[in-house]
Amino acid sequence: MGQVRLITGASGGIGGALTRRCLEAGDTVFAVSRRPVSGGARVAHGEQRLIPVAADLTREADIAALMERVAAAGEPLDSLIHCAGVLHDEAHGLAPEKRLEDLDGAALARAFALNASAPMLLAKHGLPLLRGGQRAVFASLSARVGSIADNRLGGWYAYRASKAAQNQFIRTFAVEARRRAPGLIVLALHPGTVDTALSRPFQRNVPEGKLFTPDFAAERLLGLIDGAGAADSGRFLAWDGKDIPW
Repeated sequence: MGQVRLITGASGGIGGALTRRCLEAGDTVFAVSRRPVSGGARVAHGEQRLIPVAADLTREADIAALMERVAAAGEPLDSLIHCAGVLHDEAHGLAPEKRLEDLDGAALARAFALNASAPMLLAKHGLPLLRGGQRAVFASLSARVGSIADNRLGGWYAYRASKAAQNQFIRTFAVEARRRAPGLIVLALHPGTVDTALSRPFQRNVPEGKLFTPDFAAERLLGLIDGAGAADSGRFLAWDGKDIPW
């Protein structure tokens, strides 16, 4: 019997690949994006279930409505996988900063809203749906550049800081979940450098063999999510299962 999953950023590279893989495995997927993903996958995958949901994850009201929609379906979640994130966004003036003078308050707010606040609010409203005492996983895609200990190059202020904030949230949420939902496993995951719209402007210096396809990343991430145990909750893991320093 398939699992029930909620995947944000389902119209993006990694989120889309995760959605496809889960559907092929027979899972039910609440596929969340700003614009609903195509329902054609229902036909392509026969009895497997795709439930597209439109939501702006920078708005708490949209997140609350999303979880109400999931609750109305009457099935608890086996996993909530947050893939939505932002590194650059021309419409909001957001680009990786090279120096302090490049910082912009509105752009910082946009980065924190999607990279840090969104997973916190998804956890707040989604916790009752994550199976209580049974095994479930809350996984949020972070990035190695969010590691404070690993920061040797500087720059990319908004992205680094918002991902570092997300990491602290994941760690704190894992501590609380041990008391409130003993079966819940909380993870921060680094997918590596993946060939998506997010990384495309910055791929020139990626070492050979280290630029992954979305499908490869999805396979590795699902392996971590479905293979994690209670002792893994609160970890910051790379795609290969190795810990990343906070």
